[in-house]
Amino acid sequence: MAEQANSLSSIFYALGANMAIFAAKLVAAIITGSGSMLAEAIHSLADCGNQLLLLVGLKQSKKPPTPDSPLGFGKSIYFWSFIVALIMFSMGGVFSIYEGVHKLQHPEALSSPWLAIGVLIFSIVAESMSLWGCLREVNKVREGRSLARWFRESRQSELIVVFGEDLAALFGLVLALIAISITIFTGDPLWDALGSICIGVLLILIALFIGIEVKSLLIGQSAAPRNRKAIEEFLAAQQEIRTLINVITLQLGQDVMVAVKAEMQEFATQKELISAINACEKRMKTRFPQIRWSFFEPDIATPSDQSSKDLP
Repeated sequence: MAEQANSLSSIFYALGANMAIFAAKLVAAIITGSGSMLAEAIHSLADCGNQLLLLVGLKQSKKPPTPDSPLGFGKSIYFWSFIVALIMFSMGGVFSIYEGVHKLQHPEALSSPWLAIGVLIFSIVAESMSLWGCLREVNKVREGRSLARWFRESRQSELIVVFGEDLAALFGLVLALIAISITIFTGDPLWDALGSICIGVLLILIALFIGIEVKSLLIGQSAAPRNRKAIEEFLAAQQEIRTLINVITLQLGQDVMVAVKAEMQEFATQKELISAINACEKRMKTRFPQIRWSFFEPDIATPSDQSSKDLP
């Protein structure tokens, strides 16, 4: 399987950057009275909370299995990732739109606007470093795919969330910088209010994309397509297996469950058959360390099994 990205490193990059950015933005928003700046401060605060929730999810996902949860708690990270998407939608997006509409109805001139510009430039630099840290981990597992395709196929929900947050934050900062700059040169606070609304729309759109991807993982998705294909090809090449009938994979956080149905070669005794199955499973888990659980069913292949394998 592909190398696993270090999600923890990306989360800490983002957390450190967002804590510094939130403090700077909040001071600037209070001094300048900028709606775009306040929207960005709330966004950064929400991001800090989001990263803490992802850390909670990662910790819970490592809990050992119990009788009530025999396959472990790996999918806990999907739940917390979905909660983060909801927070990003509500606290980030909806609040930013509300603040922009409020500023449209009650326009206020900016005070110390150049301070806001300075804070935004600092924030763009800090957020760029956070995004760089995230992309460094993403590039370990992209395997030549575009970022859009990786986003759709990735099974690391926490990395999807951090990437989406960093991207939204960077674009939001650029929008705020443009809005405040136009406000300074035109003297019209309308542009600041419009900037806040645009930031809110951006956050909502990215939160929806994240939510859709994480929802699929929360319901239950197979291992990533490339990994699933690699497992099937590996099993089909094993000498103990005559015909690979079906392989079902399920992504459980960082772990994978595999269920195999195959027609085995002929063996003299039942004990030899069991030994052959155990040997296949052992080699499979050695080749693919992410496989934590495997279930193997020997069966007899039929023409219908072969035809079903040929379906797309």
